[in-house]
Amino acid sequence: MTKDKLFTGSFFCILGANFLLFFAFYLLMPILPFYLQECFNASNGLVGIVLSCYTIAALIVRPFAGYILDMFSRKPLYLLTYLLFTTIFGGYIVAVSLAMVVFFRAIHGLAFGIVTVAGNTIVIDIMPASRRGEGLGYYGLANNIAMAIGPMVGLFLHDYFSFNLIFLFSIISGAIGLCLASHVKTKTKIIPSNNTPISLDRFILVNGIPAGIALLLLSIPYGVTSTYIALYAKELDLNVSSGLFFTFMAIGMMISRLFSGKLVDKGYITQVIIAGIIDVIFCYFMLAMCSWIALYYHSIIDVVFLLIAFFVGAGFGTMFPAFNTLFVCLGKHNQRGTATSTYLTSWDVGIGIGLISGGAISQKYSFSVVYIFGTILCIISLIFFYSYVVRHFNNNRVN
Repeated sequence: MTKDKLFTGSFFCILGANFLLFFAFYLLMPILPFYLQECFNASNGLVGIVLSCYTIAALIVRPFAGYILDMFSRKPLYLLTYLLFTTIFGGYIVAVSLAMVVFFRAIHGLAFGIVTVAGNTIVIDIMPASRRGEGLGYYGLANNIAMAIGPMVGLFLHDYFSFNLIFLFSIISGAIGLCLASHVKTKTKIIPSNNTPISLDRFILVNGIPAGIALLLLSIPYGVTSTYIALYAKELDLNVSSGLFFTFMAIGMMISRLFSGKLVDKGYITQVIIAGIIDVIFCYFMLAMCSWIALYYHSIIDVVFLLIAFFVGAGFGTMFPAFNTLFVCLGKHNQRGTATSTYLTSWDVGIGIGLISGGAISQKYSFSVVYIFGTILCIISLIFFYSYVVRHFNNNRVN
């Protein structure tokens, strides 16, 4: 039997646009704490608060983005917010105070919150439903490649060049991505109905809330890792670049996505998620133990650190296509934007909590304590997902 066609010109264009969007994003992620500390003398706790403005803004706007995307044509909003996201990188160049950085971070978060929902929804529209898990796997793979390259390039530039040059690289990346995004041909146009009632389910996928809670708990330690791992690596006195953590994590995600999406298309959605959660529980526990390993077995800490990065990536790379598909399956056809928004909002809430709590806890205690808390949260997520979310999904899935 012939498979439905997945790889089209529009699919390749949106993959490229997604890669360049996240390359611009990940280019700055590991160097922003240094930017705030070196240019504004910000403490760890203050760094977390300033950086969290981005996530909080994205969180606020995403439910409304999902509603708008389900009611009107998606591509114009996608292109407009992609342009805004790219332009705001220039704001960091002209910022002369923390207040200005906070302002630009908030605007940047608003744009990111909408453009990611729009892109994720459009890619679902242009791919066949029979290969949705596989397609989402490849779409996320673009993020992972950006994660592998972006932080390494950002940290390299930080060692030799100014912050302004790094911001300029992000602007160029976004501009090229915008050109690719403009060539995506969308099929689905949502025509609003005058009889469509305004309800909570138009902004938040109510059926997706239990899964959202499980995902939120998992994203808290991920938020800590994505933002503070360079500082933790410095504390561990590694002999390798902390940027390699992102590279190995991305490699783990890339490899796992190659098969996890296909398993999702075969119906193993919840099983794939459970396997991924078990993986990250072990990884975060080992990250907590890294300070002890560095103290007593420093000769192996570099290898352990990078192995953990690989398996963290493998765990989340396994889960992402499955979680995304799970939310889409819980919503109706005209709720794809809302389903995607709820999925990403759940992730953003946890990231924001991780940014704020990670900086505060590490400043008062240590990063090891932060990852102990992260391990506990992942265990709670596993118990909740296995005991409740699986049954809820099986009873409420729509497609």
